[in-house]
Amino acid sequence: MKATVRSLFSGGGRSRWRNRPILGQAESASRGNPQSLHQADAGTFDSRVRMGKDIGISEASEAHPRHIKSAESEAFLEPHRYKVVSGPEGFLPPAAASMGVALPEQGEGLIEGARVPAASALEEAATRLVNAKHPTFFPGPLILWNWKDGIAEKAQALKDLADTLGAKIIPMPDYRPKYPMINPEIEVNPNHPNLTIWHNKIDVCVFIGVHCHYANMALKIIRGGTDCCTIALCAEAGHEDAVISLRDFALADLHALTAAVNRLKARG
Repeated sequence: MKATVRSLFSGGGRSRWRNRPILGQAESASRGNPQSLHQADAGTFDSRVRMGKDIGISEASEAHPRHIKSAESEAFLEPHRYKVVSGPEGFLPPAAASMGVALPEQGEGLIEGARVPAASALEEAATRLVNAKHPTFFPGPLILWNWKDGIAEKAQALKDLADTLGAKIIPMPDYRPKYPMINPEIEVNPNHPNLTIWHNKIDVCVFIGVHCHYANMALKIIRGGTDCCTIALCAEAGHEDAVISLRDFALADLHALTAAVNRLKARG
C-alpha cells in the first residue's frame, strides 16, 4: 500500500505534470485541452512567479494571480483567461481563485470564470437547466433545515422549480465523510460528490444552501473528475469554482430563475 501511494508522487506519476506548458505558450501544446494551458508546473515558488509575470501581475502580488495591475494587463490576459468549464479536468484541478478568477461584485455573477451582470448569469443558468438531460438540485443544511425566518418559503420555491424542470432533488444533509460508501440514490456528500453524479448520470447540478467552504471543495472535485456543469446559487459572495454562480441569492432570485425556466420551456 505504501509503495502504491509513493508511486503517485514519484517517477511516472509525477513526470506527467512537469511538462505542462506555462500560461502564454502556444496553444498547440495543450493537446486539444484548453484547460491544460493553465495547469502549469506550479510546484515551486519560482514557477508561480514566472507565470505571474507572464500575465502582467505586479511583483508585489505575484503569488496572487487575481490581482491584475491595470486594464491593459486585463486586456492582455483575456485571450488566455482561465475558464471554469465542465471537466473532467484532472486529478488535481487548480482552485479557480489561484488562476485569476475573482468573485463577482454586487449585481454580478460568474459564467465560466468571467464576471457578468447577474441577469446574464441567471439566464444562462436557466438555459443550462432547461437543456439538461438529468438536472439535479443539491440542497444543503442552510435550506434543508428551518433555522430562521424565510427558509421554509425558499425551500418551497426550490421544490417548485425542481418540479417545473422535472429535476431530482438529492440533499446534502451533513458534511461528515462517510466511508466506505455513501448511498448515491439519496444523498450527496462534499467529500465525494462525484459518486452521486456518476451514479445518477447528472449533467447539470445546482448547489444551494451549502456552506461556502464545503461547496468550494465539492465544486473542485466535480470539475476535476466529472463532466457535470455546476451552478452555485450562493446567499453570500458566490463561488469561483462553479461554472455558473450567482451571489446574494434570495427568494426573489429563485422566483426569477423559475420564471426564466418557464419562459424558455414555453419557447420550446
